[in-house]
Amino acid sequence: MGRIAVLGIVVVALLGGAAIYYLQEYGFYREVTADLVVTRADGSVQPLAVTDLTAIDADSSPIRFRACFTPVAFPADARPYPGAEPLNAPTWFSCFDAAAIGGALEGGTARAYMGQENVIWGIDRILAVTEDGRGFAWHQINACGREVFDGRAAPAGCPPQPAPAERPPVSTGY
Repeated sequence: MGRIAVLGIVVVALLGGAAIYYLQEYGFYREVTADLVVTRADGSVQPLAVTDLTAIDADSSPIRFRACFTPVAFPADARPYPGAEPLNAPTWFSCFDAAAIGGALEGGTARAYMGQENVIWGIDRILAVTEDGRGFAWHQINACGREVFDGRAAPAGCPPQPAPAERPPVSTGY
C-alpha cells in the first residue's frame, strides 16, 4: 500500500511540475504586433520604423513583453536608458537572449534607450540596439513603479498613478 501512495505522490508531483513549466514557457504568451516608439533627448516621442519585428506578450504580467527587430533608422538624439536590465524570455522565443543582450550592454557593443516611458504606469518600454544593427525591446519596472509595487508611496516627480483596481499586477518571474 505504501508503494502505491509513493507512486501517487510522484505522479502528482511530476504532473504539477510539467503544468508549471508549460504555463511559464507557453501558457500565457502570445505573439503580438507592436508599434515601437523612441523617446528623443528633448522628451518628444517618435515612431520607430522597423523590419523583421517579432514580439510576444502575456496578460499575466506587464513586464512579459519582448521583441526583436531591425531598426530602419535610429535617431541620433535618442534618450539613453541607464540601468537597462533585459529580462529572460521563454526559451522558444530564441531571438531574445537576455544574457547576451545584457553582456552587449555591459561590453559597450549595444546601447539602451527609452522607448516609451510609462507604457503602462510604472513600466517603461526599453529599446536596445547592437552595433550590428539588431534591436530588442522589453518592459522594465521604473523607479516610480518599483516603490509603489513594493507598497510604498510614489517618489516625487512621478506621474499620477491609477487607482489600485486599475493598476496591473506585476510579476517579476520573467
